[in-house]
Amino acid sequence: MRTPSLRLMGPIAALLAAGALGVAFASEWWGGLVPCALCLWERWPYRVVIAIGLLTAVLPRGLLRAANALSVLAILVAAVLAAVHVGVELHWWPSPFPSCAAPKFSGGTIAERLRAMPAMPSKPCDDPTFLIPFVPVSMAAMNLLFSMALAGFVALALRRKAPFR
Repeated sequence: MRTPSLRLMGPIAALLAAGALGVAFASEWWGGLVPCALCLWERWPYRVVIAIGLLTAVLPRGLLRAANALSVLAILVAAVLAAVHVGVELHWWPSPFPSCAAPKFSGGTIAERLRAMPAMPSKPCDDPTFLIPFVPVSMAAMNLLFSMALAGFVALALRRKAPFR
């Protein structure tokens, strides 16, 4: 299999990262899915990959390998966040974020409980969201699979002997 050059790999990775964000936003806007706190954190590495990918179009040749290596690291961060999210969904461990838990109210008057409620309801992170009906793969699991494949794809380009063609 022939891999793209490092100059071309940055914009390709940026386009694929933008596609991942596009699927997430489309599932919210048109699918009515509500992201949890972990879902929102999983999006940041893709934004970094987009920025790095756009920079590779203008970077000097000597920095292309380092820029693409940074992209791989950012994508691996996305994979780690997705793996944590999958573990939370499967109840292997608790969420690292307190905002992932459903709010708990105790004591006080009704007015005090209403004031304690968040302005925007949050979705618990341990409640898996499924994009495709009848397919038992959550959005977090799809993100994990996608980020691992993307990291491998960009890493293959780093192994090229003639990286600048």
